[in-house]
Amino acid sequence: MLIFRWVFLLLGVAALVCLALYIGTGQVRYRQIGIMIVKWSVIAGLGFFAVLILERFAIAL
Repeated sequence: MLIFRWVFLLLGVAALVCLALYIGTGQVRYRQIGIMIVKWSVIAGLGFFAVLILERFAIAL
């Protein structure tokens, strides 16, 4: 669980750095990378929580 927290924290920091670089430099490449990191982080987070919910249902049965 601790590993996933650190991974999501680092992904969030990476996205913020990319978006800050976009604001600072105006290069669209940084915005695209930042949005891609956010998108895949959200998808991974939803998958992670789906596994946790399914695990709870399996224990309850």
